[in-house]
Amino acid sequence: MLAKRIIPCLDIKDGRVVKGVHFENLKDAGDPVAHAQYYSDENADELVFLDISATIEKRKTIKSLVRNVASSISIPFTVGGGIGSINDIFVLLESGADKVSINTCAVKNPEIIYQGAKKFGSQCIVVAIDAKRLRKKTWHVHIDSGKLPTDIDVRDWAKRVEDLGAGEILLTSIDADGTLKGYDVELTRCITETVRIPVIASGGAGSLEHLYDALSRGNASAVLLASLLHYRILTIKQIKKFLSMKKIPVRM
Repeated sequence: MLAKRIIPCLDIKDGRVVKGVHFENLKDAGDPVAHAQYYSDENADELVFLDISATIEKRKTIKSLVRNVASSISIPFTVGGGIGSINDIFVLLESGADKVSINTCAVKNPEIIYQGAKKFGSQCIVVAIDAKRLRKKTWHVHIDSGKLPTDIDVRDWAKRVEDLGAGEILLTSIDADGTLKGYDVELTRCITETVRIPVIASGGAGSLEHLYDALSRGNASAVLLASLLHYRILTIKQIKKFLSMKKIPVRM
């Protein structure tokens, strides 16, 4: 079995790390470069950097900040926010990203997934899916940092992005985001049973057991978390030790 990954997430607004609940009421959570260095030193498996206001503000991700973060870490680095073209992907990869995360643009122009995978390789293309529960076992895709609902079923969209060549899905539950009450394991499992590519579970981590649930019952390939790590409630070492004791394969 492949090792499961522990991935800290830096949500960036105005050059600072922020954290909110249900994508709203954002609060400052520190300096992105300092956090990135800390997580790299802690042996996180990867790092995700999302410029969450870039699309809404109709601008590109801050390249200088991406370069600063990339130069300070020695772990794989995924960057998202404000991507609207193949050239935007190229610029971020050139700035130090190992992968790019595409969300709103992928929904509006799915061809960018295919073209990006063809030009840079599927391993570089992560499609972020922000999902909100509509009713029992039904979730719809939201775009523009979760502010704009669509009528797209999450399962249909996950399957389509896989068919277009995406190498990975970053799946966030808007309902669970920032609540510390646990991942939406039902949503996670629904998508891991729909696609063959890796799925990163995101939104709601509040305890070690929550991480275990997403990886075991949800069958996620990785867990994304922010609050628990940013506020030093847990460390990467503590998380991996716990998961290892629970027979979840992790890179120690």
